[in-house]
Amino acid sequence: MQPDVLIAPPFLRRTSKESATRLKRQAQLAVKGTEQGMRGWKRKGICLALALMMTVFASGCGGKTEKIKEAMDLIESMDYQGALDTFEEAAEQNENARLIARGMGIAYLGQAKFDEAIECFLKALAGSNGLLQDMDYDLNYYLASAYEGAGRYQEAKEVYNSILALKPQEKEAYYLRGGVELQLDQFNEAKADFDKTVAMDPKNYDRLFTIYEKFSRFGYKAAGQEYLQTALDNGAKTLSSFDKGRIYYFMENYQQAYVELEDAKSDDKAESSLYLGKAYEATGDYNYACNVYRSYLDKHGDSAEMYNQLGICEMKRGNYEMALAAFRSGLDLEDKEMQQVLSYNEIVAYEFLGNFQKAAERMKTYVKLYPTDEDALREEIFLSTRDGSFATDSAGQEEAN
Repeated sequence: MQPDVLIAPPFLRRTSKESATRLKRQAQLAVKGTEQGMRGWKRKGICLALALMMTVFASGCGGKTEKIKEAMDLIESMDYQGALDTFEEAAEQNENARLIARGMGIAYLGQAKFDEAIECFLKALAGSNGLLQDMDYDLNYYLASAYEGAGRYQEAKEVYNSILALKPQEKEAYYLRGGVELQLDQFNEAKADFDKTVAMDPKNYDRLFTIYEKFSRFGYKAAGQEYLQTALDNGAKTLSSFDKGRIYYFMENYQQAYVELEDAKSDDKAESSLYLGKAYEATGDYNYACNVYRSYLDKHGDSAEMYNQLGICEMKRGNYEMALAAFRSGLDLEDKEMQQVLSYNEIVAYEFLGNFQKAAERMKTYVKLYPTDEDALREEIFLSTRDGSFATDSAGQEEAN
């Protein structure tokens, strides 16, 4: 499930780690998807970069790679400018030019500089020796993602067409092309690609949920629910309680989701408790949802995502001090995938507490770390108009310090 964004004045964010890559929305809120723009792309693309890094290093590219590896480590820590500077050093030391171009493209993607990323990926592709290798497919996936980030959806589709012409069983390409086709308002083509994706991997329920969310986001909710109902019908006797509960959750059958997820909760997996809590949140039972999250954390205490969800739920209850404490507990776990979301939500909590001075201080740090976050840049302007005297909760200030 891809992350979504919860918008209130100001913004709250939540994530899920199911595919990525995965923030839900509620409470006096409008809807905004994160798969659009950089927030959704970054998790999808950068995680792929790190997963494939060692494979690419071993793909036959000769020469030194010490600085390149150092730069990739910086990308992992989200220091994209530092990575670009280190790639420049790698070039000065005559390290592998193709890997440098690839790495710089990934770093530019991290900065949402899509045109620069496209240029780098095309340069890396031009360095091919003419024999197709795994790296060539890898680069084409990145190129397509950069085109998509730049809003050049037809060009992204053409890249996926090229991949599938050579690898007709590449299910990831069908899935990604389907998403681009929705952007191009090509519903029939998108559905055909998603049908192919599901047929090739029918028990990949995480993928099934992202397909549903894509259809729902573009106004085709009924089409997305057909996939969920089919999975439920076909797996009536084989689906786990966890998967049944998730399907019922996305189908908005929350009462049935409770039953299945309560049963699944006994497996002690964070995701079971997360979905159970979200199901109760969806029906407005924030007290029970918070109890679910706290019960898991009291027993395990190792889930930054659970702390984030607890913080959001406490915000909905109006317990801003408790929400702030939850966000900060999540930050203390130093989960790289959750740091940005938790850092932003910490700022939101300070704002609801009326501590605009502390919120402004945290925001200055935030925008230095995440300079491409447009929501944060707008929020920084708002905070700059507020005076520190608005911080009315002295106890909150003591806790913040």
